[in-house]
Amino acid sequence: MMKLIRKAVALAGAAAMMASCNHMKQIKHMPYPETQRTDVADDYFGTKVADPYRWLEDDNSEATAAWVKAQNAVTQDYLSQIPFRDAIRGRLTQLWNYPKEGIPAKHGDAWYYFYNDGLRNQSVLYRTTAPGAEGEVFLDPNTLSDDGTVALSSVAFSKDGKYCACAVAESGSDWVEIRVMNTADRKFTTDKINWVKFSGAEWAPDSKGFYYSAYDAPEKGVFSSQNQFQKVYYHRLGTPQSADKLIYKDAEHPLRYFSAWPSKDGKWLFRVPREPRYFIRKFPSRNSARCCRASRPITRSSSAVTTSSIT
Repeated sequence: MMKLIRKAVALAGAAAMMASCNHMKQIKHMPYPETQRTDVADDYFGTKVADPYRWLEDDNSEATAAWVKAQNAVTQDYLSQIPFRDAIRGRLTQLWNYPKEGIPAKHGDAWYYFYNDGLRNQSVLYRTTAPGAEGEVFLDPNTLSDDGTVALSSVAFSKDGKYCACAVAESGSDWVEIRVMNTADRKFTTDKINWVKFSGAEWAPDSKGFYYSAYDAPEKGVFSSQNQFQKVYYHRLGTPQSADKLIYKDAEHPLRYFSAWPSKDGKWLFRVPREPRYFIRKFPSRNSARCCRASRPITRSSSAVTTSSIT
């Protein structure tokens, strides 16, 4: 009897899969939009290299925006016709719907931890008097924007626990803005730091300010221009970013970016420079039995910890 039941279930499943496959074959997608080709080319030591789609690198142009909109229309039209898409969404929603709680950490007299009840886009930061005790919402990043495109990148509490520096990013960008919240009343101060990337806030031991790494404001192409010469700054609470003190810069390595933090006594600043590293690999000939060869770097990477005196 059980064999007959299993066989019936298997046949039903196979029939459902075949029905889905047959329906998939009937899906028709819209024609892809025309992509303009231009005559742009670069001359590298006498060799012409065509770059006909360079116009798409301008992310602020109306032509690029129109092209992206047309591409998205084709994609969404196709996805909307997949018969089992809703079933996949439902199953994933079911699997992801469970509570998640982070490790509590003490800052000042309070304990803070992240908690997600199941399906929130971002975990909420809670505050409590002791681990395990009922907490209150300290910061809900889901309320930072109406459309949910602003994300909390990192938080850093001052040593005395009176302030929390929040780094937020918009629309998945690497650029973050650092804002400071007063932990007593959960209100933001006037402090605002822009043009920060690959960095958060590192508080000084006296809690009067923090260190961060930032670039000069881009002259054009905020999301497409190459960022160079990241610098380390010190920001004192209650002052504008224009008054921040330049702590360190490296004029010889434009692509390096830095992680910096002060010593516990506040007399020294530790820095870890990092730099993108690229590799080159020689492909074997068609007659070679070897599938690959070892890669070698074509740029060197530096990650040594250095220090400087804070004056």
